[in-house]
Amino acid sequence: MPGFDLDTELAAERQHLSESRAALGRMRGRAEALFSTGDKVAGDAYTAEMLGRHMARRVLELADDPTTPLFFGRLDIEDFAYHVGRRHVTDDAGEPLVLDWRAPLSRSFYRASVRDPQGVSTRRRFGFVKGELTSFEDEHLDRGEELGTSSRILTAEIERPRVGPMRDIVATIQPEQDELVRADLGDSICVQGAPGTGKTAVGLHRAAFLLYLHRERLRRSGVLIVGPNTAFLSYISAVLPALGEVEVKQATVDGLVARVPVKGVDDDRATGIKHDVRMAEVLRNALWRKIAKPIEPIMVSDGSYRWRIDLEPLRRIVDEARREGLPYALGRERVLARVVGLLQRQSEYRTGNSPGETWLRKMSRVAPVKDFLDAVWPAVTPESLVMEVLLDPADDVLTAEEQDAIRWTKAPKTAKSAKFSAADLILIDEAAGLLDRETSFGHVVVDEAQDLSPMQARAIARRSEHGSITLLGDLAQGTTPWAAADWRDTLGHLGKPDAAVVPLTVGFRVPAVVVELANRLLSALAVDVPAAVSLRRDGDLSIVAVPEHASLDAETMVEVTAALEHEGSVAVIAADTAVAGLRAHLTAAGIENATPDDVDSEARVTVVPATVAKGLEYDHVVVHEPADIVAAEARGLNRLYVVLTRAVSRLSVVHQKPLPEALTAV
Repeated sequence: MPGFDLDTELAAERQHLSESRAALGRMRGRAEALFSTGDKVAGDAYTAEMLGRHMARRVLELADDPTTPLFFGRLDIEDFAYHVGRRHVTDDAGEPLVLDWRAPLSRSFYRASVRDPQGVSTRRRFGFVKGELTSFEDEHLDRGEELGTSSRILTAEIERPRVGPMRDIVATIQPEQDELVRADLGDSICVQGAPGTGKTAVGLHRAAFLLYLHRERLRRSGVLIVGPNTAFLSYISAVLPALGEVEVKQATVDGLVARVPVKGVDDDRATGIKHDVRMAEVLRNALWRKIAKPIEPIMVSDGSYRWRIDLEPLRRIVDEARREGLPYALGRERVLARVVGLLQRQSEYRTGNSPGETWLRKMSRVAPVKDFLDAVWPAVTPESLVMEVLLDPADDVLTAEEQDAIRWTKAPKTAKSAKFSAADLILIDEAAGLLDRETSFGHVVVDEAQDLSPMQARAIARRSEHGSITLLGDLAQGTTPWAAADWRDTLGHLGKPDAAVVPLTVGFRVPAVVVELANRLLSALAVDVPAAVSLRRDGDLSIVAVPEHASLDAETMVEVTAALEHEGSVAVIAADTAVAGLRAHLTAAGIENATPDDVDSEARVTVVPATVAKGLEYDHVVVHEPADIVAAEARGLNRLYVVLTRAVSRLSVVHQKPLPEALTAV
């Protein structure tokens, strides 16, 4: 370009970055000042507290990480240049220096093309090294120039080594991902994503986008992220705060339903039955069988008069409450309120005066009313209902064999002393949902959803009854005994049967050579999913066969040592029983190592049990004895598919036993 000097242009962009960082610092300073003086400017204690909470959130949202680019792109539209970044930054006059990536105008950064430029003449991407702006790359859409995935800066960002927790992908969101991220709040979506397609990032960025667009509404109702395990939640924990979103609840399903401590253990048969959706019907039948018809009238004295309620109105009250379909506890309250209401009307008729609150409370507690209520609509707790069912699971919904499999042989003295298992907690949560309504979040993101049991899905459904969901998963990665084979089944249990199922098949994270190896397993996994395709051609794959007379662990150490010569994270993924021995070998060799739960560890090598590898990513993965991973569980081939696709640069497969036939039958 005539008059275009690269050095001058780069210096100008660096100056804009410096000014933007300074402006963000002043924005945070003003928020901190308001936070510290909120009690003086507010009119009362309540207002001061609310202002303080708001400003505390604002201070956290405006935190700046100098190692993270404040903006990553620029749009030239007509005579204006708009920098696009992770959050909105304004100068002291309120003029925008950086547009939030979620702003309507920023959509063009992800969607504009030569075919549909959307008014963009030039799209610029910036290259950074540890927060320092080092380069830029322009696409002149008005001249027919479009780089797409051949962008050098885009490719470098996608392939950047993975160290530490998961990063946001705001700089690399692709058009098909952006369409999902910006879907309406009212839309529930299921993303069937092959490995490396960015489905987890799509879900997290959709949560951030919805919080930006519907902040007050979702601040009241909340956003929930549900992950498969605590290691996964630790891995993704930095993404939303990096985007300025600090008030999102993250939990596992077990964490959501943890109403009582786990003290017992079930065998596989009992666990499978308790996760079966039929248990919801068993619990419902057991609960509603408790309701009885009134068999005698009520006689009540208030000290001055005696009141009588005949059998017919009492039966009508119970029948009407049951037909209304209320949660059980609310139905009990309704029956009580209507009985007291009849007594109130009798009092008003006889005395000519309306009795006060004290009289009404007294009538709700007198023995004849309490005895009637306990007889026709007895009080129940979730724990007591589950205990009753497990002590006597007689119900035609289950076979006699299934009843015996879950039956408790000895009754605990109290609910507190009961040895409930992890599966029992799902039943307790179901019982709690029958008794009362669960608070519903405004939006729920569920990752690795292919592993949800029907009963776990129902637990999430109760927490998203009035909100939408983003369901993320891959049927090929289902490893639980109840793993889904069809997304429609899971969506039905979640109460969102009409949600759109959108496939993501093009991968940007896992190299093609790794994807092609893992795809060999698909035909043996009994699921109907399209094979993944990767745009990455830079990966490396090595399969190391260890002779019988040699040491498998020693060869694994050789692969780890070689991996450490490259930049990035290293994971050794093995059958769970082999983890302790491998960690001992690494430590003896002087190689610092950690587990996925060691979130604060600076060790480059992580030893990962195969059962917790799902959702995690590492630059170099060393898979230790695939045959043992497959043999460890019924869906072992699915587990191996998960393990093989954790590598985003290099994969080493070290084995002494024969590889699974599906891998070698090419």
